Amino acid sequence: MRSARFRRTRRAGAITLVSALTLTALAACGTSSSDDGGGSEGGSGSSDPAAPLDPKTKVTITIDCMPPAAKAAELKEWKEDVAAFNKKYPNVTIDGRSTPGQCLEPPRFTAMLKAKSQPDVFYTYFTDLPQVLDNDGAEDITAYVNDRTVPALADIDPNVLGQLKHENKLYGLPTSNYTMGLLINRKLFEKAGLDPDNPPRTWDEVRTAAKKISDLGDGIAGFGEYSAGNTGGWHFTAQMYSVGGDVVDASGKKAAFNDELGKQVAENLHAMRWEDGSMGKTQLLKWGDLQKQIATDKLGMFLAAPDDITYMVQQLGADYENFGMGPIPGAENTLAGGNSYMIKKGISPDKIKAAVAWLAFQNLTVGEGQFNWERKKRDDLPVGLPQPNFWLNESKKKDDAARVQHATMPVENFKTFMDNPVPGKAEPPKAQEVYKVLDNVMSGILTNEDADIDKLLDTAEQQVDQVLATQ
Repeated sequence: MRSARFRRTRRAGAITLVSALTLTALAACGTSSSDDGGGSEGGSGSSDPAAPLDPKTKVTITIDCMPPAAKAAELKEWKEDVAAFNKKYPNVTIDGRSTPGQCLEPPRFTAMLKAKSQPDVFYTYFTDLPQVLDNDGAEDITAYVNDRTVPALADIDPNVLGQLKHENKLYGLPTSNYTMGLLINRKLFEKAGLDPDNPPRTWDEVRTAAKKISDLGDGIAGFGEYSAGNTGGWHFTAQMYSVGGDVVDASGKKAAFNDELGKQVAENLHAMRWEDGSMGKTQLLKWGDLQKQIATDKLGMFLAAPDDITYMVQQLGADYENFGMGPIPGAENTLAGGNSYMIKKGISPDKIKAAVAWLAFQNLTVGEGQFNWERKKRDDLPVGLPQPNFWLNESKKKDDAARVQHATMPVENFKTFMDNPVPGKAEPPKAQEVYKVLDNVMSGILTNEDADIDKLLDTAEQQVDQVLATQ
């Protein structure tokens, strides 16, 4: 699972960042599972794409986003997984690639696609699918994925798989998913006389709780929101979803937020900021700012995905015990997303089979690979967050039980979030460009007490319609 910091950065930077950089293979960082580095193909491969990989098939596959040396525990587990995989497939060489900095930075990713230089198995976010297809970058793996090649396929949430499909063709396999909820600072809730085990469930309750928290003084804000770097538009979208609205209509060609629900969202935020004074004076915030505030007990709550908590603990020195989560207020829908691996267009059928076999083992098997919670606890890695969790049926029961058994944090803090799942909706088409426009709505509301909400929404609607007309 990649941290929220990486996921948000590509979202926020996909429009503005342009670069001629290309991804270079770092041979020194590769992890090879075989002494034979040649990776010759052939052997006993089957011509039937639906058939599992023959263990005798000799092939090398390059794989994106191997943990860097700086993440010693994660890298150790990667190497262990390669060794375990090779017990079944001794002739498959896993050539892992690390990338300096983020995995992957927006300009690197875009340049990589254009140069056709992506590894055989490359890391993406759900929102990358249109860009990948525009560059003819991913293989249609529909014929290769079935209950023989991915044994737990029937237990993977079809809504998650659906975000990796286009025209009913499958182009990737998930490694993580998320839905947004209400992240709270339990310490501030208790100080304000609020129940941290029962976070607000409606936006009216959020407003009331935010005022009580801000009344604690000492520069504490009750509720926080983004309004810069495309993250304001991203959160405006999440709030629209939460009350049953949308930002783009079903055709994908027209804006849909300039209605009563859009005005409701905007007016509520404006009232919290200017009438209640519960959102703090510092605005034009982007991803990372709210995390710093809540981690230092200066913010009561904001919308987030669960992996924000890991970032705050590992990078900002916060404690897991100080955070809790509830479902997104309103609970009509919530913004959903995640990440995946796709397979490079044009590689051989044997390589595709090997890639599917590796992804099924490492990312899509309860109790193994990334879902080996006992090992993660032993390696002092976080266990107990409610996501990623794309499992259904018996797989969900087994995985949930293992998370609780090996938890390294108080899982009861997330009970309200877990017990009240909200239907997830994917991000809109041309998401980054839409978010960039909607940043202006959020910044207008939060920085101008005399903001003309109708005008802000009218202008944004015209601009989003222009964005969508260029598809």
